[in-house]
Amino acid sequence: MEQWYNPGFVGLWVNPFFHARRELFRSINRFGSKIEGRVLDVGCGSKPYQALFAASEYVGLEIDTPDNRLRKQADVFYSGDVFPFPAQNFDSVVCSQVLEHIFSPEKFLGEIFRVMRPGASMLLTVPFVWDEHEQPNDFARYSSFGIRYLLEKAGFQVFEQAKINADVRVLFQLANAYLYKVFWTRHSILNLFVCVAFMAPFNILGALFYRLLPSNPDLFLDNVVLARKPQR
Repeated sequence: MEQWYNPGFVGLWVNPFFHARRELFRSINRFGSKIEGRVLDVGCGSKPYQALFAASEYVGLEIDTPDNRLRKQADVFYSGDVFPFPAQNFDSVVCSQVLEHIFSPEKFLGEIFRVMRPGASMLLTVPFVWDEHEQPNDFARYSSFGIRYLLEKAGFQVFEQAKINADVRVLFQLANAYLYKVFWTRHSILNLFVCVAFMAPFNILGALFYRLLPSNPDLFLDNVVLARKPQR
């Protein structure tokens, strides 16, 4: 699990999404000091970032499907409509790589806003450049301007934004995303061979050329946003 969401040296060789996962983990860790108290993780999955936050209580929320019941580590399941919590119930919210799967983002953000206490913080991540995934429930990609507009329209104050892999690593990561879709199988040994032989070189080249070539803030993998519900 660690090499998947927080890949180190070993992940350079065995993780097809090395650059995306590594920088996302680092950014969440950097912003995570603002996430504390009673925390709601919306679309929590396996709760890979829980240890990064100083939470007195950590509540994972997922849509209620048979597959999610089997695979996700949620504490609460819901219909996908209204969050099953009263208003002003959480000190912080985490929502990582979920918004692109929401067909009605205004309503979804409105529910997050509703369950947050005044002054509560939200850490949101969402992709900008990425392939279609979790089909057919993949509905949108957001520029830095688009995500800020949606958040402010929902009533949030945006305090910080970051663009992840806004440099040549985006190209090497997309190459590996292509290889993953084309060559990945159900056989773990074969996948390990494919990753070491074909994907690890792109991971390594991305890490090298990132040091040599200039950044490009207009082409990046993910948005990371720290927003807040106003006190009044």
